[in-house]
Amino acid sequence: MAEPAVISGGTPAFQERCGSYRSLCEAFQASVAARGDSPALAAYGKGPTLSWREAGQQVERLAGSLAALSIAEGDTVAFLLRNRPELNLLDAAALHLRAVPWSMYLTSSPEQMRVLLAGAESRVVISETDLLPRVREALDGTAVEHVIDIADFDQLPPAPAGFDFAAQWRGVGREHPLTIIWTSGTTGAPKPVELTHGSMLSTLDAITATANLRPAGRLLSALPPAHVGDRWSAYCWWITLGAEMTCVSDISEFIAATAQVHPTIWGSVPRMWEKLRAALEAQGVTAPGKLTEEAKSAIRSKLGLDAVQVLLVGAAPLAVETQCYFDDLGLPICELWGMSESTGILTFNPPDARRIGTVGIPLPGVEIKLADDGEVLARGPVLMRGYRNRPELTAATLIEGWLHTGDVGRIDEDGYLSIIDRKKELIINAAGKNMSPLAIEAALTTAGPLIGQACVIGDSRPYNVALLVLDADMLGAWGRNHAMPDADYTSLASNPDVQAAVAAEVEAANSRLSRVEQIKAWRVMDADWLPNSTELTPTMKLKRRPIAEKYGGLIDELYARTTAAHQVS
Repeated sequence: MAEPAVISGGTPAFQERCGSYRSLCEAFQASVAARGDSPALAAYGKGPTLSWREAGQQVERLAGSLAALSIAEGDTVAFLLRNRPELNLLDAAALHLRAVPWSMYLTSSPEQMRVLLAGAESRVVISETDLLPRVREALDGTAVEHVIDIADFDQLPPAPAGFDFAAQWRGVGREHPLTIIWTSGTTGAPKPVELTHGSMLSTLDAITATANLRPAGRLLSALPPAHVGDRWSAYCWWITLGAEMTCVSDISEFIAATAQVHPTIWGSVPRMWEKLRAALEAQGVTAPGKLTEEAKSAIRSKLGLDAVQVLLVGAAPLAVETQCYFDDLGLPICELWGMSESTGILTFNPPDARRIGTVGIPLPGVEIKLADDGEVLARGPVLMRGYRNRPELTAATLIEGWLHTGDVGRIDEDGYLSIIDRKKELIINAAGKNMSPLAIEAALTTAGPLIGQACVIGDSRPYNVALLVLDADMLGAWGRNHAMPDADYTSLASNPDVQAAVAAEVEAANSRLSRVEQIKAWRVMDADWLPNSTELTPTMKLKRRPIAEKYGGLIDELYARTTAAHQVS
């Protein structure tokens, strides 16, 4: 059998550029020297803005404090913190000691935290004041010696005698571990992805060059700090570009913060783009392509996206219709694809050569190919060092230098990759027909304004059914338009007229699907599915296995009926 074709994004010029910094510490110090009194860090809605000079001073102070707690090369430092300037300063301080900072999701249970803390062998945890009881409940069986309240940020111990800050950070190289990203666990237990300074720098150089980003600029930190997307945006655009970063502690304030900050770099997960579109449509912006250029400019300015250099979406597919909607507004979105194990990015749609419906071409330095079963394999300097202290798991994922991504894809004649589905999530029905749940779910969520989330079930079943969650913003707009402005989600979702509108959207989606793909029964859920819940990961990916377990009885009921069951659960 012929070897699969390899698609490469590498160029000699890129490989030379890739060696510009030996570590993120060196990049940070370069930004401090170059940016000086320019703004570096702020918290949205509160507190003063820290200059780059002040950020450099704080990182040196905090590195000394961590050294006083006996943190040294290779040690891990755990955070349970919201998006805040202090987190980024502490993170950078740990890096300057050749230590390995990492974060936990705020909604983690004590048992989940115990597993992560033990796996990372952390001796220091720094937490929000209100989350300290949960941290202390998680300590049994871990190596944790110090639990620090972030309220004591200004009272941390001074550096030990003889501490040589410069010698510490100058000794950090590309081979040193940078951070641990615990995968979100959509199909199983979280895995400890260990990234290096070299893998992150390779990613940062590649995306910065491909997106043609300029130094400085403004960005928002709003994704959970435990997610690779937040870390590479902080490491890349804050540290290496010397940008001003505004930390948004409450994701519900993300759009408001965008309108205030006017970022030059902006991106998010598909659900945020969908909610932004829904909000605009609720205000009457239903056909942006028909607006005058003056009207489009006014909308971009109101959104705070009038100065943006690049717009990004990743973590899951964004519907083509939504991309075209923002294209018509003069806001072209560059879709990317990757995973924690690849430092977040493997392919990217360059701003000047986007191909909507694909996840772009390999980053410079990255190679991809398809296995015989369609699984996407990747290799290059952006890959993780491995799963920390998990050699067997590493060996099963990195085979002869190729990362087995678990995603099924296809590559067109120009080298653009399209992701079809997760290898382990493909639906194979009782008749042996293979189907993509992502494609079916996309048809449902783009068929009209009301369906916001859809989870399709059909594996080893005679036909497909779906659990539907309505878009809270559009549902609220529906209520206001029907003289029910104060009605809550549950009461509106059970309204017969809403149910009829949802039925029409399902019918419209089915008209775009093959007969075997169509939804034969569905149920509207009586509450929204929120990030980092039983149903969704922090970046709003469906947790299919937990959903199947939690709603097993409801799903069986749908299959037990001879006609579609449409009432609210």
